[in-house]
Amino acid sequence: MHAYVIGNVTVDETIAVSEMPAAGASIHGSQRSRDLGGKGANQAVVMARTGLPTSLVAAFGDGFRADMIRQHLASEPVVSRLVPVLGKSTDFSIVLTTPDGENVNITTTDSAQNLTLADAVAALADAVPGDLAVLQGNLSDETTRGVLDAARARHMITAFNPSPLRPYFSTLWPLVDIAFLNQGEAQAMTGTSGEEAARKLLAAGVREVVLTFGGDGAMLVTAESSVPIGAVECDVVDTTGAGDTFMAVALASAALRGTRLDRTAIEHATRAAAITVSRPGTRSAFPSIEQLQAILSAR
Repeated sequence: MHAYVIGNVTVDETIAVSEMPAAGASIHGSQRSRDLGGKGANQAVVMARTGLPTSLVAAFGDGFRADMIRQHLASEPVVSRLVPVLGKSTDFSIVLTTPDGENVNITTTDSAQNLTLADAVAALADAVPGDLAVLQGNLSDETTRGVLDAARARHMITAFNPSPLRPYFSTLWPLVDIAFLNQGEAQAMTGTSGEEAARKLLAAGVREVVLTFGGDGAMLVTAESSVPIGAVECDVVDTTGAGDTFMAVALASAALRGTRLDRTAIEHATRAAAITVSRPGTRSAFPSIEQLQAILSAR
């Protein structure tokens, strides 16, 4: 099986602040890190580190950040299919993080919104039935919908994380096999929470729903069952990239074992996410290849 992650890539500028600013406030902060980021790149890097063959399809623009992105990705085991967008800025994120590890992420989309459907679908030319198509919320409506359609036509397994939220996402569920949502996203998309939210998504056409509850763990919901999984206790330093780590490892665990999502996949994902939140930064906080091998070898 091969995973195709169609998403965004950024440079993350993480700034430590004592508390989140109120509207109109001016506060002091200190730069904590500059790192490779973007939900698409995050998920692709972690999936590739698990040993699952993974391609990242993402757009980038002009400026020094483009060189940084190429350099960072070159050191990862991911196949990078980067699409240049002339006249647009390379995307970046400003991540504000507080002492308790919580963060606010502001991401530009000058490049991501200009990844064309033709370029995105072209990257799926070698895909075969059963391969993974993994998407998030940073692409345009046309490209997101079109890629999901193309993946379904190729009998791929589609996985979608609706973040950042967009109004049109509610029309995409019939094209999604596996949905990953946090509490806020589930509430916004369904008007309810917990298993009830998951059941609404299943009724809309999704095959499997994974809900994440931060320090309270996660839940895998299918038509047949609801499986709660507790979180792994750890010291939280920075939650940036934790959700991306979780989704990537859950999908990779199941794919590498040739199964659908199950309790083992979610347990593997929670262990990997616990490593990410215990360290500062984005890519630099992700579990190493060796750590992921140890996690995935546990049953």
